[in-house]
Amino acid sequence: MTAPMRPWHGVLVATALPFRVDDLAVDLDRYAEHVRWLSESGCHGVVPNGSLGEYQVLTPEERAAVVRTAVEAAPDGCAVVPGVGAYGALESRRWAEQAAEAGCPAVLLLPPNSYRADERAVLGHYREVARAGLPVVAYNNPFDTKVDLTPELLARLFNEGLIVAVKEFSGDVRRAYRLAELAPGLDLLVGADDVLLELAVAGAVGWVAGFPNALPRQCVDLYEAAIAGDLPTALPAYRRLHPLLRWDSHTKFVQAIKLSMDVAGRYAGPCRPPREPLSDEDAKAIVKATAEVLRQ
Repeated sequence: MTAPMRPWHGVLVATALPFRVDDLAVDLDRYAEHVRWLSESGCHGVVPNGSLGEYQVLTPEERAAVVRTAVEAAPDGCAVVPGVGAYGALESRRWAEQAAEAGCPAVLLLPPNSYRADERAVLGHYREVARAGLPVVAYNNPFDTKVDLTPELLARLFNEGLIVAVKEFSGDVRRAYRLAELAPGLDLLVGADDVLLELAVAGAVGWVAGFPNALPRQCVDLYEAAIAGDLPTALPAYRRLHPLLRWDSHTKFVQAIKLSMDVAGRYAGPCRPPREPLSDEDAKAIVKATAEVLRQ
C-alpha cells in the first residue's frame, strides 16, 4: 500500500468502537487489532472518535485512550485523524491538542453542536481549534449539528487558513462543483458512503468511510476504481454495495455497520445507550445484503 500524499487523502475509516458484552467497557485490545487489520486490508487511515465510534458516550479518559491506542496500533503509512467534535470550541481545542500530543497529523472537526451557530460563531469555533496547530478537516453534517457549512462558508474558512479539507455529508453532490469554483485548493472528502461514486467523479480525494469496518477490501477496490474514473469497474461494484452503503446515512448507522461487521466475522460488540438493537426487519436486511457481498 502506498501512503497518500496527505494524511486525509485515501480511504480513512471512521472506526466503530468495540464494547464488551458484559459491562459495555471499551475493549482497547480489540480496537487496536481492528486498526491493524484495516491497514493490512488496504485502508489508508482511521478516524477514531467519530460518530461511528460513539464518542458522545465516552468518558474523557476513554476518549483519550482510544486516540492513543489508534496511534500505537497504526502501522507506518496509516494516518490517524481523530474526531474532535464537542459542545464548545475550548473543549474541541483541548481534544485537538491531545491529538497533537499523541502524534496525529490532522483532526476532523464538526461545527459547534450545542446550538444552531451562526456564521460568526462557526468562524470563531474553527479559529479556536486551529490554534492547536494541526491541519483541520471540516465536517459538514447539517442533519446532526443543525449547522450547514455551505460552500460559501467553507470557502471563507479555507481562505482564512483554518481548514484544509471538508468531509461533505450533506448528500448534495452538486456542492462539489460549487466548492471547486469558490475554493479550488480545498480538498473534498466523501462523507457519506452512499454518494461515493458521485463525489469521486466530481473530484473527491478521500473518503471518510463507514462500511470498510466490515468490508475493507471491497470498499477500497471500489474507491480506487471510482477516483480513477474506471466506471466499468466502479459502477457494478457500487450497485452491489449500495444496499449496505445507504445505511451510513441512516439514523441507525452505527448498529447497522456493527451488525455487518459481525456477519463478516469481525467483532463489533454492542452499542452503548441510548442506541438500541435494530428491529428484526432491519437486521435481516443488513444480514442478507452483507452475505450477498461476501459471496461475490
